[in-house]
Order: sequence, then structure tokens, then C-alpha cells
Amino acid sequence: MEDQARDDTLLTPGEVAARFRVDPKTVTRWANAGKLSAVRTLGGHRRYRRSEVDELLAASGLEQRTQG
Repeated sequence: MEDQARDDTLLTPGEVAARFRVDPKTVTRWANAGKLSAVRTLGGHRRYRRSEVDELLAASGLEQRTQG
């Protein structure tokens, strides 16, 4: 039931990069390294699950600094 409550909205590399304050290419490197899992669109673009991005953001400790 908890899994259904998770927000699985898909984010673009640019949206993820803005949340971490990094370049979108860095987000792609994280996906290649296995830090984030990417979903591929029909056009071959990468999208990232908001719930997974939120977990990584919380684990990195950046979440508190960006909300203040």
C-alpha cells in the first residue's frame, strides 16, 4: 500500500539537476553509474521517478539546505 502512495511522476534530467543544483549531464552520469534508475521514453529520452529522486535528495542531506 505504501508503494502506491509514492509519487511516481517522471522528471526530466533538467528538473532533477535543478533540485540538486548540478548540470543535467551530471544526472545522466549518475544514471550510468547506477545511482538513479532512468525510464526511457519512446523517443529515447531519460526520465527519473520523483520518489527515487526525493530519496536520493534526502540521503544526500541537500534537502534541508534547499528548503530553507
